[in-house]
Amino acid sequence: MNWISNYVRPRINSIFSRREVPENLWSKCGECGTMLFHREISDNLNVCSNCDHHMHITPRDRFLALFDGGVFNEVDVPEPIADPLQFRDQKKYPERMKAAQKKTGEKEAMLVATGDIGRTPIVAAAQDFSFMGGSMGMYVGNAIVAGAEEAARLGRPFILFSAAGGARMQEGILGLMQMPRTTVALQILKEKNLPYIVVLTHPTTGGVTASYAMLGDVQISEPNALIGFAGARVIEQTIGEKLPEGFQRAEYLLEHGMLDRVTDRRALRDELIVICRMLMKQTPPTWGDLPAPGPEDQIENQADKK
Repeated sequence: MNWISNYVRPRINSIFSRREVPENLWSKCGECGTMLFHREISDNLNVCSNCDHHMHITPRDRFLALFDGGVFNEVDVPEPIADPLQFRDQKKYPERMKAAQKKTGEKEAMLVATGDIGRTPIVAAAQDFSFMGGSMGMYVGNAIVAGAEEAARLGRPFILFSAAGGARMQEGILGLMQMPRTTVALQILKEKNLPYIVVLTHPTTGGVTASYAMLGDVQISEPNALIGFAGARVIEQTIGEKLPEGFQRAEYLLEHGMLDRVTDRRALRDELIVICRMLMKQTPPTWGDLPAPGPEDQIENQADKK
């Protein structure tokens, strides 16, 4: 018996052999190629720590980071007809829906919730681009209407995070009808003098851009987000000219007056708190565990100065 080959070598191999590592522990940044540990990505709100590239984030994860303590209440959204046109391409529409629900763990492409940010009550809605490209169907229209009505009922600002490729082709004209429908719903907020704030994320295109995504009282975008109606190639073929560098990116739109701000995702919550309190004519926020100062505190401070 050769004890070196039969015992020592297998023992050494077992000690130094490469252990199996789960595939979901590391992710690669699509911009710079840096390998990022999953916990590092989560703690950084899905923003690359090397190049600041803003990666996809689900509405639920966004809300967990946005609302105080990650606590929020979902708003009930009326369920539309499941397959109004009996649409079928390579798959039946209900089959595509089931696949998207299994992939995302959500029942549709938009999540609506109520809660507090910086102890400021709001209503928020967010689209999920991983759910059939965040496409705008009847459910998304119902969600925006439900969010606007809830904000009007409670007297709160309405914040919407857009991310979509346009109207849902499986619902045809019924999907396109959500453009005027959501526009009319947002008029409820204007009549009650309640703020409607839009945060455009990558990508926001098509009929979404031609409706509720560009109707905000304040228009904010995440860095380098693609924002536009038609694709750049279609525009170039139509006008017969080469488009400028960075066309349809957030920074270009900011420079040309289409946006009010381009804000890093990690600083977005604080900025939304300030904007909401300012538009609601409330006292400035207090950064910390103490509540925002009330009118009595301001009177005392003025008396002390005198």
